[in-house]
Amino acid sequence: MTQTQNQNILEQYGPREAMEYDVVIVGGGPAGLAAAIRLKQLAAEKGSEVNVCVLEKGGELGAHILSGAVMDPQAINELFPNWKELGAPLNTAVTEDRFLFLTETKAYKTPAWMLPGCFQNHGNYVISLANVVRWLGQQAEALGVEVFPGFPAAEVLYNDDGSVKGVATGNMGVDRDGTPTDAFQLGMELHAKYTLFAEGSRGHLGRQLMSKFDLNRGKDPQTYGIGIKELWEIDPKLHQPGLVIHTAGWPLDTKTYGGSFLYHLENNQVAVGYVVGLGYENPYLSPYEEFQRYKTHPEIRKFFEGGKRISYGARAITAGGLQSLPKLTFPGGALIGCDAGFLNASRIKGSHAAMKSGMMAAEAAFEALGAGRQLDELTAYSQAFEHSWLHEELHVARNFKPWMSKGLTLGTLMVGIDQVVFRGKAPWTLHHTHADHECLRPASEFKPIVYPKPDGKLTFDRLSSVFISNTNHAEHQPVHLTLKDPSVPVNINLHKYAGPESRYCPAGVYEFVQEGDGKERLQINAQNCVHCKTCDIKDPTQNIVWVTPEGGGGPNYPNM
Repeated sequence: MTQTQNQNILEQYGPREAMEYDVVIVGGGPAGLAAAIRLKQLAAEKGSEVNVCVLEKGGELGAHILSGAVMDPQAINELFPNWKELGAPLNTAVTEDRFLFLTETKAYKTPAWMLPGCFQNHGNYVISLANVVRWLGQQAEALGVEVFPGFPAAEVLYNDDGSVKGVATGNMGVDRDGTPTDAFQLGMELHAKYTLFAEGSRGHLGRQLMSKFDLNRGKDPQTYGIGIKELWEIDPKLHQPGLVIHTAGWPLDTKTYGGSFLYHLENNQVAVGYVVGLGYENPYLSPYEEFQRYKTHPEIRKFFEGGKRISYGARAITAGGLQSLPKLTFPGGALIGCDAGFLNASRIKGSHAAMKSGMMAAEAAFEALGAGRQLDELTAYSQAFEHSWLHEELHVARNFKPWMSKGLTLGTLMVGIDQVVFRGKAPWTLHHTHADHECLRPASEFKPIVYPKPDGKLTFDRLSSVFISNTNHAEHQPVHLTLKDPSVPVNINLHKYAGPESRYCPAGVYEFVQEGDGKERLQINAQNCVHCKTCDIKDPTQNIVWVTPEGGGGPNYPNM
């Protein structure tokens, strides 16, 4: 829906009902829920009251949560020292680490003594982050946090002085052309003294806030990856609870950043996935197809013989690290979690960082509220981060992604020197010089990649994958994948880059179809969208803009 259409609806049906809170949190992931919980904990400790609301665009908490995931328990230890007694679903401690370099047919295991600390997971847990989030949601609600799933924040609201006033949820029951239907419901406004944005990687509103408040000034361009994941139930004889395997090398070429994870959870389940850095150059590359191809490697496919794939999903990963971290605060609010970009790419871990950032922002907000302040900048949050273990961890990891972006061979050698010899304290900091969308080169410089056809047993097509992601969007709602200029996909993307959106999307949303006159057009199958945000990031002309769909739409991951 366009701004003009929304304004017309407000003139016809407005004003919107408004609810007042001390703190509104946008996003019910680990960062948002940790912030909400910490606020309520502090209020209980001080014998005071703080009204906290969490908005979550998924149909339920955890529905849109996707991560590897191996979890460092440091943050949850701080938030809930008794999390084991409370039943947090951290059930499978890591028992073994393997790091493999793959060629097409061989696998070379890195000796344990050569593994940098970032690839050592002793003391960590193999988890379903979606299930951990559901548990965090239960703790939040028990403390009195108001949680509203199925209500995406669609608009940032501002006060007359420019400070953030809160957010408005999207309208419901609007037809594809923006016309209200018989089921129409006007969105609501949620006003707050402070608003925390925890939308995850490439947050729709976070991106707007970065632009409005110039939060990226003096920072490196942000870089991203796409993580594609499947959950399998495998033969019990092949299952090793707590086994953690990472790989680099094949099937990607040595110039392209990426690698895999394969984690053994409880109940004979294995989480397997592939991450491809979105700074890749070849427009013919398909991260989804590279993942399917990876599973055919002899050292990998053996785990899946006789197994059954039970879930699929994909999500962008904010991976720029400390150099790309924006300014965290602005009048009336702050960015937390992956909306800011706290992921530690070297460790392939972000949930502990997201939680810690949410906790620090909560502590700053509680202090400000106690002092009678509102709508100003929570500078204490930024200061707390500067002196935290999280800042130290990201500082140690700061050169990992820049080195690995220089190619597998040189990158591996230099990361080894950086992490083993200097222990992350080298007297230099490398920088990211280009945004991911700037890195794609013309198709004329490459040959098309011929990927093998899926066999339906180990490898699969996109549509069957989307089916088991339980993705659904209300029929006839406005398309939430918008184009600034409808002519660009054919005139530029197809002509110059051979239509890369049909390959970088892991859900079959974009396809070029031929009309009766022989001309081609871009067809957007928005109902397939798993909300990974890859198109918003990788589109070479930044012509695609992801906006929030109607509440509750998108994937519904049971335990990803």
